[in-house]
Amino acid sequence: LFPPPTSRCPTHTRTRKAMPPKQILKGNKGSKSKTPKTKVVRFQIRCQKPVDDGIMDCASFEKFLHDHIKVNGKTGQLGDTVKIVRDKAVITIIAKAPFSKRSLKYLTKKFLKKHQLRDWLHVIADTRTSYELRYFEIQGDDDDEEED
Repeated sequence: LFPPPTSRCPTHTRTRKAMPPKQILKGNKGSKSKTPKTKVVRFQIRCQKPVDDGIMDCASFEKFLHDHIKVNGKTGQLGDTVKIVRDKAVITIIAKAPFSKRSLKYLTKKFLKKHQLRDWLHVIADTRTSYELRYFEIQGDDDDEEED
């Protein structure tokens, strides 16, 4: 059945050891679901300051996002995977898992450039899941006043 032991190592013989029985794990076997749940992510873009000053319309920004967000390589067809909700000057994007926050920043900057607001506004990540549109702070005006 087995070949004879080699002359190099006379102490080792080729015999099979009995394997221990398989361990049975405790727990509910039926609790695992076949379909994994998709994670929902929420991102906010706050544009309160420009809307209060009247230089930007939040509704047109919402329409721009709706027309330019890509789902499965197609723009304008969000379906049920992406929802855009506007509450006064805060736009909330609710999407299923593979959705990039960085793409929202890109689209926001593209909107600002299209409406010639990029020279006055920039996009800041104030929290992990939100962006805010803020004015640039100009330091040169303060220095002139201090010198006098």
